[in-house]
Amino acid sequence: MGFEVLLEHVGVLGRFQILQLLCFFIIILIAYPHVLLENFTAAVPEHRCWVRILDNGTLSDNGTGLLSQEDLLRISIPLDSNLRPEKCRRFVHPQWQLLHLNSTFWNLSEAETEPCVDGWVYDKSYFHSTIVTEWDLVCEYQSSKSIVQVVFMIGSLLGGLIFGHLSDRFGRKTIFRWCLFQMAIGDTCAAFAPTFLVYCSLRFLAGLSVVPILANSSYLIIEWTRPQSQAMVAMLTSYSTGQMLLGGLAFFFRSWITLQLILSIPLLVCCVLSRMLVESARWLVFSNQLEKGLEELRRVARINGKKNAEETLSIEFVKSNLQEEFEDAKAKISIFQLLHAPRLCMRSCCLSFI
Repeated sequence: MGFEVLLEHVGVLGRFQILQLLCFFIIILIAYPHVLLENFTAAVPEHRCWVRILDNGTLSDNGTGLLSQEDLLRISIPLDSNLRPEKCRRFVHPQWQLLHLNSTFWNLSEAETEPCVDGWVYDKSYFHSTIVTEWDLVCEYQSSKSIVQVVFMIGSLLGGLIFGHLSDRFGRKTIFRWCLFQMAIGDTCAAFAPTFLVYCSLRFLAGLSVVPILANSSYLIIEWTRPQSQAMVAMLTSYSTGQMLLGGLAFFFRSWITLQLILSIPLLVCCVLSRMLVESARWLVFSNQLEKGLEELRRVARINGKKNAEETLSIEFVKSNLQEEFEDAKAKISIFQLLHAPRLCMRSCCLSFI
């Protein structure tokens, strides 16, 4: 209850909390879509093998100028089991006999086929370009698309472990701002990646940042809010709005580079605005930075219009209200203590499973 008394002095749900909530809402709105970016930037459009007589833009000597696109496709690409053009094979030589009326009785299995040695042609009616069309991640290379998502999620896992520890050591605001800058640079540069390997590396860098950004946003909001309002604050900063934003932007911007930049460049602006954020006074106080913690408390009181609070807030006042919490903080707690409390252990296991 000690820190709640301090919050009462500086304002529990005033102008500062509203501005802080609005700031983090905008940042989460822009940052969370980066988790689901490959749902659109790595979409797999319809595709088929590149064929010379069909796709080189010139007419051959065989009179193909008199044939329709459907006829040229028929003699160049075999059909799959659903009677649709194969996506990963083509005829070695054009099968002119398929244009004759008796072609139904001809055995297609006799025709020699080959992989798409000259590349692929993609349907651009839905997506103008994706990383799949950029680096031909189809057919025998289709597993590479999953590699990007795996690399990003591995980065998210490591980022939560590494930057979670660093947040406790160097402060929520410092790590939050660094990760925001890291994601902005990583995903902006990813739009200009010259190779698929470079793109994966940059997405890994962005993955390292996403969990600390989302987690520290929640911490910096909740630690300045009384317990009765924390559920409402958490609901207002939910990720569903970011998901809707991503879907809407992907509908209007069909190029993966444009979509990547539209979601990444605003993060650079957020990096500049994040200078105005206030560090967690609770973290400052329990990190033996009482004077800085007191300074942040007075700053919040000033924003909330609590003029008398600055006079009553002093180091002695903070120590007297947090005496019990200071004593509890001295006890070193190990993660293995979760196993000694059965109900807490069960809750932790359920949350991990979910």
